[in-house]
Amino acid sequence: MLTSLTFYGGVNEIGGNKILLEDKGTKVFLDFGMSFGKRGKYFDEFMSPRISTGLRDFIETGLIPNLDRVYRSDLMEMMGKRETDTDIDAVLLTHAHADHADYISFLHEEIPIYMGDTCKLILEAIRERGQRSFEREILSFKPRTDKNTDEVERDIRTFRTGDKFKIGSLEVEPIHVDHSVPGAYGFIIHTSEGAVAYTGDIRLHGIRPDMTEDFIKAATDSKPIAFICEGTRISDLESNESEQKVFDDCNARVKNNSGLVISDFNFKDMDRMRTFYNIAKQNNRKFVVDISNVAYLKHLSKDPQLGIPNFDDENIAIFKPEKSSWKKYQKDLFDEPNIVTASDIAKNQDKMICAFSFWNFGALIDIKPKPGSIYIHSLSEPYNDEGEFDKRRVDSWLSHYDLERVQSHCSGHSKGQYLLDIVKTVDAKALYPVHTEHPDAYNKVSKNLILIKEGVKYEVS
Repeated sequence: MLTSLTFYGGVNEIGGNKILLEDKGTKVFLDFGMSFGKRGKYFDEFMSPRISTGLRDFIETGLIPNLDRVYRSDLMEMMGKRETDTDIDAVLLTHAHADHADYISFLHEEIPIYMGDTCKLILEAIRERGQRSFEREILSFKPRTDKNTDEVERDIRTFRTGDKFKIGSLEVEPIHVDHSVPGAYGFIIHTSEGAVAYTGDIRLHGIRPDMTEDFIKAATDSKPIAFICEGTRISDLESNESEQKVFDDCNARVKNNSGLVISDFNFKDMDRMRTFYNIAKQNNRKFVVDISNVAYLKHLSKDPQLGIPNFDDENIAIFKPEKSSWKKYQKDLFDEPNIVTASDIAKNQDKMICAFSFWNFGALIDIKPKPGSIYIHSLSEPYNDEGEFDKRRVDSWLSHYDLERVQSHCSGHSKGQYLLDIVKTVDAKALYPVHTEHPDAYNKVSKNLILIKEGVKYEVS
């Protein structure tokens, strides 16, 4: 058999996708992400895997597979191993979310990383806005064994829909899909045995369902011998959510409000960012962006297809919090005319929508929200004990300042019925469900369901 798939992550879990596709000697990883569930089982925000031991902690706890000729030479050297080359030909990255992208940080420096143009812009923004993290060195990394060595830039190769490219025996066809982060793609990979289709993360209820429909049609037309399909919400069969509904619901709450409005959402979600930007604009309010998130606007406004405003847009204000230390890119913004402080917001509460997360709540002490102010939580509701604890902490602040909590969200993942319809339409010879805790739910529509096990090689024909 010439073609095989091995799943090293995303098996009976949401996220952590690491899928090895082999064909006639060509080896390609489809994503190489962090598993939040596995990481949270052993570590938390105050206790991370040790850097000084290379990848030992990650391998021992199953966060990454124990494979030869896959990982960075400096990290192997820290473990007492010497590896100078790799037999992995490429990584195909579907999108910039951590559970698909972050552990590319550990991969060998000679492996080319293929990603969408917009995906790279997002990763550039993440790199600019944050401190260097051992677990987030995707575009470049600093070798750990020689402090005098310059930063190593990875071999990044970008694409857009319509591009096709060869990797060894494979021909890869990337096709855009709609997700809660821009620049997301699915792949049709033409192997020596036939086509393998991989969804990445998809939805049909966002503002661009046509993009996901393009992928579904291409996958169906390819008559795939294998379909790797996400199943995050496979058990959630019915839902009436949409980005338009988020806009309508939140706009109605803002329209007659005379107090402060706080919108809490993932700033990488550019659809949600546009939603609250447009609500602010329609209600003659400034859209207030924390200074740490300006990098997203600066980088993603470079892509004309996204329609993202830059930070100097007349409807945007940049929030400068009280801090004792600043990064250079933040200092460079201090003289911008649209910089605002907590004091400025306090005086103009009915003229602002603040894109604030929990990490901005300290500023409420200085702002002192007026009665009737609202907090719009535009993220998923908590699904575990840790999330419930975070919610209780947020609620303490809301209660202290008598802020009303409003929940309004639109998921980045398709509801279950859409996923079942997609699988039925594509009608692959074999279905491999990933990124789900309920893979058996696909039994309803597929007689060719493979309930995968981690680390097992599946021959595909």
